[in-house]
Amino acid sequence: QVQLVESGGGLVQAGGSLSLSCAPTKSTDRINTMGWYRQAPGKQRELVAIITRGGITNYADSAKGRFTISRDNVKNTVYLQMNSLKPEDTAVYYCNGRYGLRSQYDAWGQGTQVTVSS
Repeated sequence: QVQLVESGGGLVQAGGSLSLSCAPTKSTDRINTMGWYRQAPGKQRELVAIITRGGITNYADSAKGRFTISRDNVKNTVYLQMNSLKPEDTAVYYCNGRYGLRSQYDAWGQGTQVTVSS
């Protein structure tokens, strides 16, 4: 029932930066682990980065050293700072959140397009 909305996608040249954000459409008591996924044309949706409420992070190998995930637990907002972007980063980026007392529910945003030109 929780819905998330991403913002911040766009077109950027290789080597540039973008910052994405994601927040619920309405206030919620709590969202547990949140993350960013992406899906490029013809490819499976893949994990980019996740972050727990306690701030523990995990990154895909392709994102390590270039992307930073962070969150604001008061706002239930998650961010993804993307630096040194490469054309292969081009994809639709989706925000994900787990919620419920047992994290049994899964919420997704509608996706935001990130395009990196060479």
